[in-house]
Amino acid sequence: MKNSLTFFKNFILHPTQVGAIAPSSPGLVNAMVESFDWQTARSVVEFGPGTGVFTEAIMQRLHPDAKFFAIERSDELVRATRQRCPTATVYHDSVTQVAELCEREGIEQIDSVICGLPWASFSTNLQSEIFDAMLGVLKPDARFATFAYWQGLALPAGRQFSRRLEQTFASVEKSQTVWKNLPPAFVYRCTLGNVQP
Repeated sequence: MKNSLTFFKNFILHPTQVGAIAPSSPGLVNAMVESFDWQTARSVVEFGPGTGVFTEAIMQRLHPDAKFFAIERSDELVRATRQRCPTATVYHDSVTQVAELCEREGIEQIDSVICGLPWASFSTNLQSEIFDAMLGVLKPDARFATFAYWQGLALPAGRQFSRRLEQTFASVEKSQTVWKNLPPAFVYRCTLGNVQP
């Protein structure tokens, strides 16, 4: 309940940074983490952990030899994630700084990105800035997963983001709809492959 109130308050105060009124449901969490091969993933980064529901699932699955950190802009949500996952490294920063944070963590390239950012709330320029920063540190065969709300596809930024995924990644799949989520959502599961930005 406390995490839900924290999330809702951040949504009201920062609607372009927090794209939902409640934390992701267990069903959406499972749909996200199922996108990755946790036996082989060795450099994992999370964008926008919110209250840490994905972070918790990641930490439970992370290989002992893997490196992981999360990046969150909201100071309050950073605290919530650190409280939920005290052993996780959570940076209070912008994801556009991912290259600098990778260098700090001793990560040359990322093989897995779990993303909870509200893409449909972002301008085209901000989407481009984030993508450019991310693509600069991804391995050639990296995997990327993010979720979207069906109503977000009605927004110009949501449609632009869907096109951007198709143009950037060799493989883009949509999961089944997670109806038990507020609001209902689906997961984009992407593999970089040989496609270059």
